[in-house]
Amino acid sequence: MSPKSDFDKNIDLDIRRRVSEPKIKDKDLFETVEEVFDKSTVLAILELQRRNCITKLKGVISAGKEARVYWGKGSNGEDLAVKIYLTSSAEFRKSILKYIQGDPRFEHIKSMAMHKLISIWARKEYSNLKRMYDAGISVPKPICVYRNVLIMEFIGEEGVRAPLLREVYKLQYLDIEKSRYYFSTIIKNIYRMYWFAGLVHGDLSEYNVMIFRDTPYIIDVSQSVRIEHPNAHQFLYRDITNIVRFFSEEVGLDAPTADEIYNSILSKSSRIFEELLEE
Repeated sequence: MSPKSDFDKNIDLDIRRRVSEPKIKDKDLFETVEEVFDKSTVLAILELQRRNCITKLKGVISAGKEARVYWGKGSNGEDLAVKIYLTSSAEFRKSILKYIQGDPRFEHIKSMAMHKLISIWARKEYSNLKRMYDAGISVPKPICVYRNVLIMEFIGEEGVRAPLLREVYKLQYLDIEKSRYYFSTIIKNIYRMYWFAGLVHGDLSEYNVMIFRDTPYIIDVSQSVRIEHPNAHQFLYRDITNIVRFFSEEVGLDAPTADEIYNSILSKSSRIFEELLEE
């Protein structure tokens, strides 16, 4: 039996129907499944299934230029997020080199073949998630990684992902009290990320923070770099600036400046977000 037919037993029936029907209405999903599930990816998912990391792959949660995220099920029926990095993304290599170059963990990969580079990028996100999770930072718990497939805790319920911070704001669910709490918690996570995980997110904004059960979860950490990285402080300042801009300019929160927070973090002072919570 071929890997493809074996995998078909466990892939969600809705996905298989959408792939097989030529007159599909959801063209984006059709293209997504065709693009993601090449032979190498199917074999990777089968291996993760053999390792008891996943029992079923269901519908698409989100689709981007570099990866797709699917809803999956674990051996105990728990919800999983299955992130599959695209092995055919032409611009992927260019976009990630600035985060890899200078990272002592990945100095040997500059001239590596694309499929190997993608595998290392997936392992990099797994490693970053684990360091953050172990440091007490609110991120999805990493579970398994193999080749270009990363499996992690699902942030949401019944296959519906938690809303992004940006979406919560657009739905007008942010009052001043919640905004102050979310802002302070995110800044505290940036602080813990730097001092307890030894990492800088590198691309933090309102688009990669999820709100679930009143807790901000930081996501998309593949590009996160060690604090020894030559651009770590530049990335740190940019992360802080993005968060301050969103809460101060869009939400209307009276927040400290990016400079104040940046200097507070580098001086290992938690005063700013502690004072904000007390207000």
